[in-house]
Amino acid sequence: MYTIKEEREIEPETFAHLVSSTLYEHRFGPYFCEPVMAGLSKTPSGGTKPFIAATDLIGCLNFAKDFVVAGTASEKLYGVAEGLWEPDLEPEDLFETISQTIMNAVDRDAYSGWGCVVHVITKDKVITRTLKGRMD
Repeated sequence: MYTIKEEREIEPETFAHLVSSTLYEHRFGPYFCEPVMAGLSKTPSGGTKPFIAATDLIGCLNFAKDFVVAGTASEKLYGVAEGLWEPDLEPEDLFETISQTIMNAVDRDAYSGWGCVVHVITKDKVITRTLKGRMD
């Protein structure tokens, strides 16, 4: 609808604000989700740069240059991610960092589930892998 009305593609920052305001409108009966938004923002020089943001369940935005986390294990995710994440990781190293972060946090949080699906997005392809955690 945005594309039709505005006659242009929606920018990731605009989409993040749209999601945030939608969640805030329902703050007294929230949707109980914590969206993570990712995209490519246009730069003034004509290039693109990565964009990531997350919100809590009432729409409080968290813009970041490095990483964002969400969910029931977010406190545990932050601790491990801050220790392992480095700028400009290669796709395989990034996958390993993501996997270690998620699996360590999920093992310590009973509500988080038994694994995850990891998507590593590069400019050429999307790498998708499924991880299985403890099943006890």
